[in-house]
Amino acid sequence: MKRISLRSVAVILSVSLIAGLYLASCPVLAEEEFITIHWAQWAPADYLEKLSRDFTAETGIEVIVEQTPWETFVQKYNTELIAKSDAWDIIVGDSQDIGNNVVGGHYVDLTNWITEQQVDKTFTPASLTYYAEYPKGSKEYYAVPCEGDALAWAYRTDLFEDADNMAAFEKEYGYSLGVPESWDMLKDIAEFFHDPANDFYGVAIYGDNGYDSLAMFAEQVIWSFGGELGNYSTYKVDGYLNTEGAIAGIEYYHDLFQFVPPGFGNAFYIKTNDAFVAGIVPMSTNYLAFFPGLANKATNEYADVTGYFACPPQVGPDGVERRFASLGGQGASVVSYSKKKDLAFKWLEWFIKPDTQMKWAKLGGYTCHIDTLASDEFLNATPYNPTFKTSMEIFKDWWACPEYDELLRTFSEIIADYVIMDNGTAEQALQKCTEKWESIFEEAGYYD
Repeated sequence: MKRISLRSVAVILSVSLIAGLYLASCPVLAEEEFITIHWAQWAPADYLEKLSRDFTAETGIEVIVEQTPWETFVQKYNTELIAKSDAWDIIVGDSQDIGNNVVGGHYVDLTNWITEQQVDKTFTPASLTYYAEYPKGSKEYYAVPCEGDALAWAYRTDLFEDADNMAAFEKEYGYSLGVPESWDMLKDIAEFFHDPANDFYGVAIYGDNGYDSLAMFAEQVIWSFGGELGNYSTYKVDGYLNTEGAIAGIEYYHDLFQFVPPGFGNAFYIKTNDAFVAGIVPMSTNYLAFFPGLANKATNEYADVTGYFACPPQVGPDGVERRFASLGGQGASVVSYSKKKDLAFKWLEWFIKPDTQMKWAKLGGYTCHIDTLASDEFLNATPYNPTFKTSMEIFKDWWACPEYDELLRTFSEIIADYVIMDNGTAEQALQKCTEKWESIFEEAGYYD
């Protein structure tokens, strides 16, 4: 071994001491702070990333919005959460999946924070219930409403206001053609315009039963005609889903589906928008999040003659008028396994501010903030914002319990067999679904 002289040792110690004193005198460089938000891959996620640049400018905390295609979005975050991953600090997750992630312990309880920050007073009650609360009615919250959304309608004002069409419609149906004032009127309009011989059809609605397309359209007519999916507190389904009102709603869906373009058995948001911009239907349904493309002349040549309306009311078999729209959208939840919860809460505190919510709305995000929704600035910002405001007041959601996905799949398959394939009756389909759902809840132990 080579020997080191005492002089060499002294030199080394001197250099080390000087270096240590120098480093001690230098300012400590803080590690760069950032949070990661996980959301689906679509335009609102782009808007959120752009919006969050203001947060970074104010706080120095960078915000990364990681996007996953819709087809694998829910599966990906559920897999990561089961593994207790800290890959994300906030998840903007599906409303119907909140129960699954609360029961799994994956989301932070925000109940006290929601009250302290007065989110329960500044955001719409429906948005708190369906995006944040679990169990429903418990006043326990695990999310902040982030992206409000609901099913609504676009229509061709030039066709509806055409003098010949108006005269012919009134002659045939005995009342004036206009924005539908009921689901029955909407069906009359679809029937009136339906002209397959000339490649024109009455309406573009969802038909796909692969995930929640068909189910989301079905539930709103079930509710509007007086039925329910079940009791969200007791999990009882018999006497709710198989009632006269629910049957009338599904029969309506079946009858309306007769006026769609060919090949709509697998139609979801892309096909309904495509049919509208192709000029082959007078009206179409879609989530409001997809309406910017209809208001843009570059993507819709009929943009200047496109109007919008919320889902109409309906008098059910019991004589009572009801009005509902199926909820879309998501809430922002803090991940239990995040190592940056303090930064995540800073972002949430910034996000709920009135100024931030107005900026969010202007960018194209869908706010659930009460004052923003009611402001003239918001209502006049786009041609569909008044429809959005109305939809936020009438929306309702699917089951939010951990078994939601199994309920969704069985419902979609059973109801599609009647609505799309024309097999059996609405009553038979709903009774079959009722029995299947109660079996699922029985197995899960809800009736013990």
